[in-house]
Amino acid sequence: MGRAMNARSVERGAGSPRTVAVVTESFLPTLNGVTTSVIAVLEHLRRRGHRAVVIAPDTPGLAAWRSRSEQERYLGFDVHRIPAVAYRQFPVALPHPVLDTILAASGADVLHAASPFLLGGRAITAAGRLGIPSVAVFQTDVAGFARRNGLSAAAPLVRRVLGRIHAGASLTLAPSSATAAMLAEEGVPRVARWGRGVDTTLFHPDRRSSAHVRALRRRTAPRGETIVGYVGRLAPEKEVERLAELGGMPGIRVVVAGGGPSRALLERRLRHLDVTFTGPLRGDALADAYAMLDVFVHTGAAETFGQTLQEAHAAGLPVVAPASGGPLDLVAPGLDGELYDPDAPLALRSAVARLHADRGLAERMGSAGRLRVEGTTWESVGDELLAHHETARTIGAPPAATRTARAGWHEKVGART
Repeated sequence: MGRAMNARSVERGAGSPRTVAVVTESFLPTLNGVTTSVIAVLEHLRRRGHRAVVIAPDTPGLAAWRSRSEQERYLGFDVHRIPAVAYRQFPVALPHPVLDTILAASGADVLHAASPFLLGGRAITAAGRLGIPSVAVFQTDVAGFARRNGLSAAAPLVRRVLGRIHAGASLTLAPSSATAAMLAEEGVPRVARWGRGVDTTLFHPDRRSSAHVRALRRRTAPRGETIVGYVGRLAPEKEVERLAELGGMPGIRVVVAGGGPSRALLERRLRHLDVTFTGPLRGDALADAYAMLDVFVHTGAAETFGQTLQEAHAAGLPVVAPASGGPLDLVAPGLDGELYDPDAPLALRSAVARLHADRGLAERMGSAGRLRVEGTTWESVGDELLAHHETARTIGAPPAATRTARAGWHEKVGART
């Protein structure tokens, strides 16, 4: 079983300035939860005076993005790109040997591997060889992703590979109690909990009263209908098609904010709802999208965390989410939202119907959700991460035997790719 670690024993933000090698399976211009989390980590490292080196996949369209930004730098930190292939509009970096050279030259005091798989797995192996302690952040259930994308036969192998990758790190960070339990079942040692922060200034209930948001609401719900919305990536693993359950409910309008490979399919599957698709949103536009809603609905039953739930809470919205995975830690049923059984037909519809029928209850839940997240800022969560980095440095690099086993596996994977 995995041994729980507590970073509170290490003073927050303590220690002299250090260098963190941030290896991520996703980075700009790709937008998703991993990218958002990595950006927040980099912002906090700069805020606390630390240095970072970013290692990320090369991305289709990167040249156009570079023309609008600094050449291979972000927040003043060097960004190194690793060759990648595209899968379902998502760049997947290959375990290229140049990664070892970059790490060796980085002078890193600790490796931060964001949602490690092929790229992060090799980085953890290379860090072990170099004596660099590593922190592996479990964020994406890759095995579940494979299963929901027609690769069920590969899912058990992927899960075993993920378990071995995380076992090779000095410390693994799990975003939720459900994920921590899963990692423990896989035999991953040295597991600690680390959640995510939320921008409680950007996402705020006061935004709802702005002239722009009031105009959005009038256009979307001209008769004062209840606006129910989903925010997030449109991909098979998000199960957004569950919103079809809302068909035929009088006084409901549905908004879907986000982009991804499933959009065309969802436009067909949800045609009977006359859904408003906004496309991908960031910054104020994203915050306005939350502010125009009355009820936030999450659909994916395999989320390891659920960052959009926290953003909805911050915006003062009641949250309806599956009773599984990350949402179990983020929603208190009857207090700040509702959890529904993802395997029960029309359970989502019933939860939404309760809030639709009782606007007062929905507003009270929204206020409770706001209170729940007010102290969960990226600054406080970032300091927790720095404490975890210190814990990893205390633990040190993983044992040589583990590194050797992991290195052999990556050599095989590299040969196949």
